[in-house]
Amino acid sequence: MVLKAGARLRAAVVGTGLIGGSVLLRLHAAGVDVTGWDPDEQTRRQARLAGVPTAERLADAVAGRDVVFLAGPLPTLPATLVEVAAATTEDCLLTDVGSTKAELAAFAAAQGLTSRFVPGHPMAGTDRAGLAAALPELFTGAAWVLCPAPDGLVAFRRLVTLVTDVFAARVVPMAADRHDAVVALASHLPHLLAGALAGAAHRSPLRDAVLTLAAGSFRDGTRVAGTPPHRTGNMLRGNRDQVLAALAQVTEFLDELAGALRCDDADALTARYAEAGAARAELAGRRYEEQVRSFPAGAEPAEVAWLYDVGAAGGHLTGCRVVAGTVSYLADLPSA
Repeated sequence: MVLKAGARLRAAVVGTGLIGGSVLLRLHAAGVDVTGWDPDEQTRRQARLAGVPTAERLADAVAGRDVVFLAGPLPTLPATLVEVAAATTEDCLLTDVGSTKAELAAFAAAQGLTSRFVPGHPMAGTDRAGLAAALPELFTGAAWVLCPAPDGLVAFRRLVTLVTDVFAARVVPMAADRHDAVVALASHLPHLLAGALAGAAHRSPLRDAVLTLAAGSFRDGTRVAGTPPHRTGNMLRGNRDQVLAALAQVTEFLDELAGALRCDDADALTARYAEAGAARAELAGRRYEEQVRSFPAGAEPAEVAWLYDVGAAGGHLTGCRVVAGTVSYLADLPSA
């Protein structure tokens, strides 16, 4: 993978747990000159045993790099961003993989870093943690949110190419606040509900019998309850307002189901489940139409507006090229 003609890409990953470790392993497998760093000495040693270079000091890991991925715990990201920005040159592209975006994007703007920092969030993971759980193919086919800023489009375009070419992921462009509202319902609330279901089963006087009879629906519905508690807690607290707003939407729908059940209203109960089933069917069978869109130099506001519209419409980017000052995107948008 090259960043510029004749130049091999030099990357670093700061924080090598499940997501950061998967980024590290994928970059290494793709032949990228990549160095990892983690505050935990045992994790650094584990990466070296896997054949991946690691540095003992964060500054050494990021020095002279073209792109740095920030993958530590959510509460640490602002301070890490400042530290990495100070240890790298102005042309070094910075991005993160955290599960909330608005707060960090605002922090980066206040620090004057939007020209080279692109907030990101790969929508992939497992209920395991740590470098031992990392998989180089974790992001293949996954949605990877990137939040473009009007003065950061050069960095955004470079990152689109990197994410699509190296990670084989689908780039979903979104405004940071829109991302947080969407993932509250699509990702964060399922963790809340899984915890509630598993927790209720744990407290039940019939606990042992429940766990014995637990079949696919219970296992699927509680899978993410096995995520490390501190990681889930950081995620929910980092997007608290949006999660609570999404919870109100789910509670409203649940109240409709419960009300139909109390009244023994078969028609209402069936109608609500038909509505839910339609959403589930669309998730499995969504079709897309390919679109190519180009923007000349100087059309940055229109470019950002179109990118935001692609994400809001449920679309994604599969490629980006810049030729003679004109940028062209290849996008997939849901069919009508």
